[in-house]
Amino acid sequence: MADQRSSLNQDGRKVLVTGGLGYLGSILCEHLLDAGFHVTALDNLMYGQEHRLFHLCADEHFDFIKGDVRDERLMKKAIAQADVIIHLAAIVGAGACDRDPPLARSVNVDSVRLLDRLRRPGQLVLFPNTNSGYGTTTGEALCTEQSPLRPISLYGRTKVEAETIVLQKPDSIVLRLATVFGMSPRMRLDLLVNHFVYAAYKDRYLVLFEENFKRNFVHVRDVADCMLHCIAHAERMKGEVYNVGLDSANLSKGELARKIQQYLPDFYVHYAAIGQDPDKRNYIVSSAKLREMGFAARRTLDEGIRELLKGYAMRCRAEFANV
Repeated sequence: MADQRSSLNQDGRKVLVTGGLGYLGSILCEHLLDAGFHVTALDNLMYGQEHRLFHLCADEHFDFIKGDVRDERLMKKAIAQADVIIHLAAIVGAGACDRDPPLARSVNVDSVRLLDRLRRPGQLVLFPNTNSGYGTTTGEALCTEQSPLRPISLYGRTKVEAETIVLQKPDSIVLRLATVFGMSPRMRLDLLVNHFVYAAYKDRYLVLFEENFKRNFVHVRDVADCMLHCIAHAERMKGEVYNVGLDSANLSKGELARKIQQYLPDFYVHYAAIGQDPDKRNYIVSSAKLREMGFAARRTLDEGIRELLKGYAMRCRAEFANV
């Protein structure tokens, strides 16, 4: 990582991060600044998270724009000044999208159409999709970038549609992210690992449906590091889609709960035979294509669980649910 940052420090390029004060964006902005980029975070602050990046305001290479990614005048000006655009702004998660479907389509799809229309040739666009687009499978065969996309939620459908738009132009890289975990200045408790650890820490119990359904996971800081890697190796990587996950973290919900019990032995899990989880995703994922490009996630689930427990000891509250 040190060698990569040294090479990036030479160019001083400008990066626009939409959704820059969100769960991933607030981590990514720090990583980009450490790598020597000029960073502009654009966010509408819909979750009241304006104080989360106060500590970056002293950095002369950091700027902030309060605004909406669907505002054409604002986006035209912001995009014109950027060498790289990382479009994180979205209504994220199945629950959040289902609560307001028109808003979800407007932000998750229409803003991408606007970006696609305003971007100029040569501007690199990094777009994070979700690997929830793989939907429900047997949970046994690894999903690759060639696997069919069968999203089962409005969230998944909007992100798959947006991916198609982004890839219509050549200077684009799409990252299909595994379920992200880890502490962030704009914390989220609706993500599976973060939620399970919070339930274990606060309530000491969890009712678990469909314990054998599987997911893939990745640390939020590994995602940020991956984006820096994509910028550094854009000429080799652009025009393609890459799964971003931790290959050692393809496991079922039950296996995840039992791993957390290793750290909190009094965490009681009730494996419910009756009832169901509204999120029916069930898949495991291969990130081999990304490894061939020189990047592999390295932060383990165990490291993440220990990190989350330290964070929750600082009285992290349910206000950080993505609602």
